[in-house]
Amino acid sequence: MSNSIQQTLKQYTPCDISDALQATAKLANGGYFPNLTYYTPSSSANESIVGPAYTVLFAPLDDPRPATKLNYIDHIPKGSVLVIGLTPELQLSNAPYVTVNNALYGGLMSTRAQYLGCVASVVFGRIRDLNEHRQLQHPVFALGLGSAAANGKTVKCVGVEVDLSILVSEGVSEVIKPGELIIGDENGVVRIPHTVDMDKLLDYIPRRVEADQRASEDIKAGEEAGVSQKKHRANL
Repeated sequence: MSNSIQQTLKQYTPCDISDALQATAKLANGGYFPNLTYYTPSSSANESIVGPAYTVLFAPLDDPRPATKLNYIDHIPKGSVLVIGLTPELQLSNAPYVTVNNALYGGLMSTRAQYLGCVASVVFGRIRDLNEHRQLQHPVFALGLGSAAANGKTVKCVGVEVDLSILVSEGVSEVIKPGELIIGDENGVVRIPHTVDMDKLLDYIPRRVEADQRASEDIKAGEEAGVSQKKHRANL
């Protein structure tokens, strides 16, 4: 994915991206991943976080796959978004969303990730050392907090740069593939699948944003919301 595309997407929010994914790629959920909390917002408040996913998979200790010899945190590509997931049997459709109470990610991990140029970390599990992440101003999204580290005593890393199957609701999972673009801000995290027509997406986004800005002006002037939205979105 070219750097110019990522720079363009930084101008827009995950909400803008979701609107475009719904309209151009017919993704009903707009690429959104629910239940994540933005624990350490970036200091770049006027830009969204954008980067290709660098994926890491954790599994139970009895998983037949051996633990990876590669220490994933030392090999994060510059400009990427670290995305950590758990195998399906460790995921829940309702709070707390995972069965693992130990933290998968901590302050030292953010320290190394930031040094290597990682733009954000998205953890579909628990994190710890919240103040350390905040002092680093390293953006971290997670499903929850914990105090005890995993340390190979509850789960093990079994895959790096592999597909992650994330449970988003009862019986429904979404797969994050390595290299797919991740966009995040205080609204949450959105993924652009590899299958999306980027030219069509990038053409639609600014037109939709402009249409909604015009609708907002009309609504402020007293026009009904439904009428204004229909009028300005009619030719998108």
